[in-house]
Amino acid sequence: MIEQYIRDVPDFPKPGILFKDITPLLQDPKGLEAAVSGLAATVDPSSYDIVCGIESRGFIFGTALAHHVGKGFIPIRKPGKLPWKTASESYELEYGTDTIEIHIDATEGANRVLMVDDLLATGGTMAAALKLVRRIGGTPVACSFVIELGFLPGREKLGDIPVHSLLTV
Repeated sequence: MIEQYIRDVPDFPKPGILFKDITPLLQDPKGLEAAVSGLAATVDPSSYDIVCGIESRGFIFGTALAHHVGKGFIPIRKPGKLPWKTASESYELEYGTDTIEIHIDATEGANRVLMVDDLLATGGTMAAALKLVRRIGGTPVACSFVIELGFLPGREKLGDIPVHSLLTV
């Protein structure tokens, strides 16, 4: 259902890359509803207490999903963006490293966490996010993605946590 809303953009952000653009999905009410409903159907809401999304597109789907299932939302952000005490995790990129942060008290009273992002590619960002949630006392129950690039080893980096994707390319 959501495939029709995903636009291929060749050579973005660099030559040889076929970028999967979710903008049409976000712009269409039926497409957005299909994505949020699809994410809600992948993991039983009674199995988690709160939804966690990674900056920035994980915020879009994570907050919509949290609202849809009546849960709260935890943001994971780039360094220096969260105003309270944080824990951070650095991870490897293709050319260098990056870091993400979470509030140290984000999972207090909401221990079981559903992790959400728009895309699973190499898995580095989500693997770092899983470490962060565990470090502050949360228990990730599953990871849900709108799109998974099945030709990349993203799932392997996430260990034995259940991984759900609405569309695998």
